Amino acid sequence: MLNNKTILITGGTGSFGKKFLEMIFANYNPKKVIVYSRDEFKQSVMKNEYMNTVDMSKVRFFIGDVRDKERLYRAFDGVDYVIHAAAMKQVPTCEYNPFEAIKTNINGAQNIIDAALDRGVKKVVALSTDKAVNPINLYGGTKLVSDKLFIAANAYGGDKGTTFSVVRYGNVAGSRGSVIPLFKNLIKKGNEELPITDSRMTRFWITLEEGVELVFKALKESKGGETYISKIPSFRIDDLAYAMLPNAKLREIGIREGEKLHEVMITKDDSRSTYEYEKHFIIYPHFEWWNFEKHFTSGGKLVEDGFEYNSGTNREWLSKEDLERSLASIR
Repeated sequence: MLNNKTILITGGTGSFGKKFLEMIFANYNPKKVIVYSRDEFKQSVMKNEYMNTVDMSKVRFFIGDVRDKERLYRAFDGVDYVIHAAAMKQVPTCEYNPFEAIKTNINGAQNIIDAALDRGVKKVVALSTDKAVNPINLYGGTKLVSDKLFIAANAYGGDKGTTFSVVRYGNVAGSRGSVIPLFKNLIKKGNEELPITDSRMTRFWITLEEGVELVFKALKESKGGETYISKIPSFRIDDLAYAMLPNAKLREIGIREGEKLHEVMITKDDSRSTYEYEKHFIIYPHFEWWNFEKHFTSGGKLVEDGFEYNSGTNREWLSKEDLERSLASIR
């Protein structure tokens, strides 16, 4: 599928982009992988980090911002597939700098769509987040709009054949900015107390490898308009703290502005157009112009009406012991 193809990933120097680079060369023989991002230092660090583990003769580092449409047009020339991972993701930062988040997460998404359509890109897969579902913070709100833009963009593919789909998952274990690196740093400093927002809080657990595999699936199977969601376990925040520091003293600091006790990836209203597969769900769009029979991926079963995929009511859970084993595999 990706053999001899040119793939571009926006925000490619982030945690996802690094894992994607590892896995695409481990599983495929691409013609070229373009890492598109705006930080020259991070690109230099990434280049040195993977100098001896991937075929760097096939990797290009392209300085650019998703806000810059002209730069995207240049970068997308000759590109077969685009993975859109660039975003402003920090909830407090987005709350304090709302229009900056809009310019990156919403205007940037539209720029990706326009450039992909006009440059003849075959497929675009955009990364989403559980915070885009029933959003209560600006980050989630901008990602909801972004998701809507990418799904609706399939109406404009026409004869060009460009298709757009979305991959949605929760907090990636060990990714930059997540709670695991925070706890690790505190433990490394000798702290015996760990701060948690609320002992009732739950989250979904997905590894970077699982996130990349879901993107591979979307690149391989998507026909345009789908939102892919992995079947993944939930965990309790206090179990995670004890898994990392067994005798930790937990200090509740309260839920921060824009946070939820539990995250949702499929709403009850979405259940009417959600199909369950062996290892994932797909939410299909509901538009007059969208042909269900043409775009449906076989093997799925419609979930029951009123189904909700919620981290607090999930069927699968990670115990403290499970978390300990999972944490051992995170660098």
